[in-house]
Amino acid sequence: MKIYVSIDFKGLGGVTQWSDVEYGVKFKQNYLMEQLKAFLRATDGNYVLLVDSHAMGDNVLWEITKEFENVELISGGLRKNYMMSGLDESFDRVVFFGYHAGVGTRYAVMDHSYSSSSIYNIWINGQKMNEALINAAYAGLYNVPVAMIVGDDKLKGQVFDDVFFVETKESLGRFSAKHKSMKKVLKEIEETTRRMLQVPREKFKVYKFDTPVELVVEFTDTARADLVEMLPLVERVNGRSVKLVHEDYQVIFDAILSMAFMCSVVKYIGR
Repeated sequence: MKIYVSIDFKGLGGVTQWSDVEYGVKFKQNYLMEQLKAFLRATDGNYVLLVDSHAMGDNVLWEITKEFENVELISGGLRKNYMMSGLDESFDRVVFFGYHAGVGTRYAVMDHSYSSSSIYNIWINGQKMNEALINAAYAGLYNVPVAMIVGDDKLKGQVFDDVFFVETKESLGRFSAKHKSMKKVLKEIEETTRRMLQVPREKFKVYKFDTPVELVVEFTDTARADLVEMLPLVERVNGRSVKLVHEDYQVIFDAILSMAFMCSVVKYIGR
């Protein structure tokens, strides 16, 4: 069995603020590693590709592969397909690890969708999006189902009913949460992983959008919409929003990433 694991940070237990997930005095890398090891202990030698997908992809320590020889790691930033790099049709299932709720979710820890500074809302075919749904549809390009998600309670209400879900914490606000004991979270991750791996692949739903796929992105200000409007195929909808319609979801996925990265230059304009 080949297991693909896309790793974020904000949805993990013990994490509530940006300073928890950025290099510095409060950087809680050890929380990430402990929870990830609980998952890997349950994989029983099956091949696992870990894809470090928070910020610049430099959070998961390579030394984890010394303990788990069945594991390979993708890390580093500015790579094609970002949170879903390296996925192909050879994988049996996808796991989203440490994922969080979408932008604008009430009382959700560090809610955002691909860019906390630039993107205010994303809709695909009229449905409001979060990173889990966006990435699940990318997995759908290869007919690989999402089988398990590890994240906070607010994300649980925004994803699929047929996946295994480990609730790491109860989000109370954008920078606050009620945490279960670490021992309990680690136990739940390991036990849920074992149960998930016993379920045949065909029991999980492959997530796809009907075509043509319509993407609408609402930005935090007009400057970002001014910039993104220059992209091919993009139509300006109003002051802060753009639209793109295409038959191929890969184009939609690439557009979301391009928009998020492009908008990072806005802070240098008009100074």
